[in-house]
Amino acid sequence: MIRILLVDDQHLIRQGLKSMLESNDQMQVIGEAENGQRALDIIAALKPDIVLMDIRMPVMDGVATTKAIAQQYPEIKVLVLTTFDDDEYVFQAMRLGAKGYLLKDTEPDELMLAIRSVYKGQTLLGPGLFEKALTPLTAPVQSLQTPPELAQLTARELDVLRLIACGANNREIAESLFLSENTVKNYVTNILSRLSLRDRTQAALFAHSLFSGLK
Repeated sequence: MIRILLVDDQHLIRQGLKSMLESNDQMQVIGEAENGQRALDIIAALKPDIVLMDIRMPVMDGVATTKAIAQQYPEIKVLVLTTFDDDEYVFQAMRLGAKGYLLKDTEPDELMLAIRSVYKGQTLLGPGLFEKALTPLTAPVQSLQTPPELAQLTARELDVLRLIACGANNREIAESLFLSENTVKNYVTNILSRLSLRDRTQAALFAHSLFSGLK
């Protein structure tokens, strides 16, 4: 059973999430908090496995709360679920200890898959968020420009290419991006074709050199 603490300032959101998650017999919502400070007040007693965390909240926001949880309760995993995909929020949340970052328009099945994956120790980002998480906030403007080689790829293909550069296999990419392995294979084929690369090894080396230059 995966024990979940919901942290969101909107009561209706918390109730909707609770109803949805508890339809899965592997998940139990053990508590709710309307802001980060309240979450920290009750987290020691509840001992959740996963904290499903909003970002913008009164009293104490999700970024500060994520940092506090990572420092005080490293065994507890934070999965951010928010409406905001701003570069700053994504980068800060992941840098400070979040194990995943999803948007609230994520499909219910994908959210539950993400919770199970984070519970198992994986790190996950929703579609199109890898670029935001891996771009330092202090990077000069010119370093954020997309290299011409990557301009022909879609956001999802860029996500796949980044994971290839990190050494992920098709199954790991599929789990991280909530895709089937066949879909990942199709993306890899498209990437190789568009970039005129021979195989996956060439793609990994090519991507690693390009993305290293973006950091």
